[in-house]
Amino acid sequence: MPTRKPALPAPALSTRERVLGAAERLLATGRPEFSMRDLATEAGVSFATPFNQFGSKVAIMHALSAERIEAMHARLAASAPPEPGPARVLAAMEIAASVMLERPEVNRVVMGALGAPAAAPGHVFARSRALWAEAMGDAATFADPAGANALLPDQLAFAFRGVLSFWTAGEIADADLVASARRAAAMAMLGFAPPEMRRVLLATCSR
Repeated sequence: MPTRKPALPAPALSTRERVLGAAERLLATGRPEFSMRDLATEAGVSFATPFNQFGSKVAIMHALSAERIEAMHARLAASAPPEPGPARVLAAMEIAASVMLERPEVNRVVMGALGAPAAAPGHVFARSRALWAEAMGDAATFADPAGANALLPDQLAFAFRGVLSFWTAGEIADADLVASARRAAAMAMLGFAPPEMRRVLLATCSR
């Protein structure tokens, strides 16, 4: 019989990954107020390391947010959504909301932290805008492709962030997040949708 090859060990985590993983674990166990010393202990690194890697706790939350948006990009690319256009944007909204629902107790804290004052502006808006621009594609299926390309990625980013803010505050239940995100996207796209798609978007808004 052929001998079974031993499984290869998992690649070692980078220091950055260890710190972010520790932050997620602390948030998941109900410790959103964790200190940077708590974080260093959980990650098994020196007290200075989280500061050297990120600079502040707010920056760590921004890094966790960036990981979520990267996951949304990856799942959109790996899925088989409709062709670029309104239908694909709705599918992307569903994917994005589903990512947030995977660890709601962590992601609510992350979202809450994004609105806190920081020494320098973050990049959440730019990352979110890029996600919706990817979902839209070249906007050829919209009634006004040039206008859609110029305006809709921003409006979709605003719409998704708005829905997430009410979800973070507990005013939108987990069970309603996907539908709420889809409705917000449908409303944002109505002004750029061709007649046949307007019917679909209006139906989405009423659900």
